[in-house]
Amino acid sequence: MTRPAPSAATLDRLAAVVGERHALRGGDDMAPYLVEQRNRYFGKAAMVLRPGSTEEVSRLLKIASETGTAIVPQGGNTGLVGAQTPFEHGREVVLSLGRMNRIRAIDPLDNTITVDAGCILATVQAEADRVDRLFPLSLGAEGSCQIGGNLSSNAGGIGVLAYGNARNLVLGLEVVLADGRIWDGLRALRKDNTGYDLRDLFVGAEGTLGIITGAVLRLLPKPRDTATAFIAVPSPAAAVALLSLASEISGNRVTGFELMPRFGLDIVLRHVDGARDPIAGEHPWYVLMELSGGEAEGVLRGPCETVLEAGLEHELVIDATIAESKAQSDAFWYIRFALAEFQKFEGGSIKHDVSVPVSRMPDFIEEGCTAAIDLIPGCRPLPFGHIGDGNVHFNISQPVGADTQAFLGRWEEMNDVIHSLVLSHNGSISAEHGIGRMKSHMMAAIKSPVELDLMRGLKRLFDPGNILNPGKLLPPEDDRP
Repeated sequence: MTRPAPSAATLDRLAAVVGERHALRGGDDMAPYLVEQRNRYFGKAAMVLRPGSTEEVSRLLKIASETGTAIVPQGGNTGLVGAQTPFEHGREVVLSLGRMNRIRAIDPLDNTITVDAGCILATVQAEADRVDRLFPLSLGAEGSCQIGGNLSSNAGGIGVLAYGNARNLVLGLEVVLADGRIWDGLRALRKDNTGYDLRDLFVGAEGTLGIITGAVLRLLPKPRDTATAFIAVPSPAAAVALLSLASEISGNRVTGFELMPRFGLDIVLRHVDGARDPIAGEHPWYVLMELSGGEAEGVLRGPCETVLEAGLEHELVIDATIAESKAQSDAFWYIRFALAEFQKFEGGSIKHDVSVPVSRMPDFIEEGCTAAIDLIPGCRPLPFGHIGDGNVHFNISQPVGADTQAFLGRWEEMNDVIHSLVLSHNGSISAEHGIGRMKSHMMAAIKSPVELDLMRGLKRLFDPGNILNPGKLLPPEDDRP
């Protein structure tokens, strides 16, 4: 059945919890909360609520549960699959957690930081740095994305190779359930073998089982040294072999290992003012490698040079340069982060966030590029990203001079081709971005009946009224908005 819009009385009750100042009803006020950053989804909402505490979230969900009001949780609105975007019918209420941005506690001895869900990722990184610790989650949107969204989507980023996804960096959670009850799981324990791990149910659930309002996050000792190298390699196969060599030689100190083709570097050089090619000449593929650790500044340059020398000897490296300063290292990393942003200047782009076993990555990239060009002659494949952990952003730019809308109109057709290849390599159609709206219709094809039955059962148990982010994550026929 189609869910009715919340009544005026219900909206007034919800507004009373947060105060009219934080209950947005006007179109202009709500607009920033209704559009996904790639402009792929443009939603509508009955209201946007901006609670200031866990207790307010609890009161809001009690009203929503009682009245059957659908709630769309939203963090920094940086998600790339539409999980945070309401549908176009306008019957949902967006719950934005940006006002909940307190650092509740930080303990360098315990290596933990306890934060509100609305804390900006970069703020958490800075607070950790202030006490000489590292919070290693790092991604392009870290200046605006929020911890609650990072955890709800199980975000990845550039440090997964060494530190794992967001799931690996959280010890405890505070969650408001669909009926308004608060689960206080803010424990800083590394070991707690007392039954079901409720924490892991909410990480990666995209707000469909409960709303994360607080978290205890793991910190690590701050690395005393880093060595960053920009490396030209002949192929993705050479890059994978170089990763294995680097891990062995450096004593498993590789904390970043990113791949990009020459086409990706050309995009940055064409469209970013002041961008410079780190290596003379044009080469087919590049790797951005970072080693971290060591007991003092400067100690990792030697192992980095040894890795590159071994790579040259084994014909895995064509040429390379090691950053001489933090500024130069930042410039190398800016090329990698700018690639995702500036691809839009090449016209339409069909995007995939996929993963395969690292050993299969070279074959997948070659097969994917061939299949994409066979489907749309003249298109320009752009596979780039975290090859060290098997996650590549397999994007495809339109042919030069092509009609952008006609190209983007073949999005689903291209998805089918690339995702079929991914599954043939025992991979995943979503490595770090999640499912959201974009991929929910694919779930029935990629999950076994047993997996889907278990997921549906969890949804019914935690959210029997289907008020939490309906229409996201689960197949649409099983979870209608």
